[in-house]
Amino acid sequence: MKQLIYILITYLLTHTYTSQAQGVTKLTLPEVVEMAKGQSIAARQAATTKETKYWEWRTFQSNYKPQLTLNGNLPAFTRSFIQVVQPDGTIQFQPVRYNNSSLNLSLSQSVMQTGGQIYATTELQRFDDFARKNTLYNSTPFAVGYSQPFFRFNPMKWDKKIEPLKYDESRQVFIESLEKIAVKSTEYFFNLLLAQVNLQIAETNLSNTQTIVKIANEKYDIGKTTRNEILQLQLESLKAQKAIATAKRDLEIATLNLKAYIGLQTDTRLELVVPDGITAIPISNQIALEQAFENRSDAISFRRLLLEADRVVSKAIGDNGLNMTLTASLGFSNTGLRIPELYKKPQSQESIQLQLDIPILDWGRSKSRTKTAEAQKKLTEYTVEQLKQTFRQEIYTQVTLFEMLRNQLSLTSQADSIASEKYQIAQDRYVLGNLSITDLSIAFQEKDQAKRDYINALQDYWKTHYELRYLTLYDFEKNRKIAVEN
Repeated sequence: MKQLIYILITYLLTHTYTSQAQGVTKLTLPEVVEMAKGQSIAARQAATTKETKYWEWRTFQSNYKPQLTLNGNLPAFTRSFIQVVQPDGTIQFQPVRYNNSSLNLSLSQSVMQTGGQIYATTELQRFDDFARKNTLYNSTPFAVGYSQPFFRFNPMKWDKKIEPLKYDESRQVFIESLEKIAVKSTEYFFNLLLAQVNLQIAETNLSNTQTIVKIANEKYDIGKTTRNEILQLQLESLKAQKAIATAKRDLEIATLNLKAYIGLQTDTRLELVVPDGITAIPISNQIALEQAFENRSDAISFRRLLLEADRVVSKAIGDNGLNMTLTASLGFSNTGLRIPELYKKPQSQESIQLQLDIPILDWGRSKSRTKTAEAQKKLTEYTVEQLKQTFRQEIYTQVTLFEMLRNQLSLTSQADSIASEKYQIAQDRYVLGNLSITDLSIAFQEKDQAKRDYINALQDYWKTHYELRYLTLYDFEKNRKIAVEN
């Protein structure tokens, strides 16, 4: 009979496990992190931001390349009255009805070193006077010119220094965004893992408590235990049932949160694998700091902020002094009654112009603008220096914390093993009648708390691990920089 019962129980347990295993998705921490980086909404937002920055960079690059432009007025019809001054000085309004269309094709190239612009153009103009029924053409078959400002702020020169830094910074921000996603997904992973462990603990405790209740009832029948112990065990059984209900609720919430964050579209039950915690890879403060200053977007932003402050000062100086713009052009032009006539013996066309802007009396406004920009530059320098100090301190703190948590994890792992063994011994002693229900309850609570402490220590360890990756953009396990494909 005992053998039949054993076979029946084994079959039921195996069948139950097989049924539950169907529709179960097992996930490890690295798998959850990679899923979050690849398909979460946060990852798609980061990718979209990266794409936006890329096209902004392409727009900047186009400013330094030749620009071919076609513009014109087709048609340009006018029907109205215009005032006409008569020989005696009076004014009469005469009706007009004409078309004055034009078409211009120009090729321009900015000169970054000087801030000037060189251009070439060709233009065709047609004038139709419908009242007098005549048509005239005017043309500039070819003209080349150059415009050069003097003593003025050159934005292209500064953009050439700053915009590449902004683009490099955006690429590193994208990598940092993915590492932030890793940190966040780690939190969701361990929230679910802790809920999963709590449910396992509650179910195991209920099973053990029910077994002990049966033994206690048998001992009570023969007078070897008290009614108070029976009631205490029944109370523990009720607590275990309540714990199961609470754990199931927490498990459902944590599952939904994890699936929503990593973008997992499935109705299957998740079963998380408890990750390993101890790695023997030493992390040096110096190496972590070097990698952080080499890889992080913050290190690039430090240089960018200083350059932007210099640009503000340069602009204040350039806009407050003598401003001159020299424009010169050389080409050919002609007029005629037909288009072919425009390109026969065109006349030379020259133009030169010097525009001046000299402040004479501004009541100290120019000097005030310059001093304001210089003060802002000093403030930026102090701010950057403070940011660098905070940056260094954050790296040192994180490396130290990681080493501490690694040691703490080793201790909690040992405590978990000891508490489990202690509880098993206490349970056996209670069955034999060598332990009180109070001592069993204490061992029971210590076992549960040790298991939860171990999971929490694992969470702190792995969260700090990914935060250290985020702060340095360096993979200490593989000894290489963290990068993504463009």
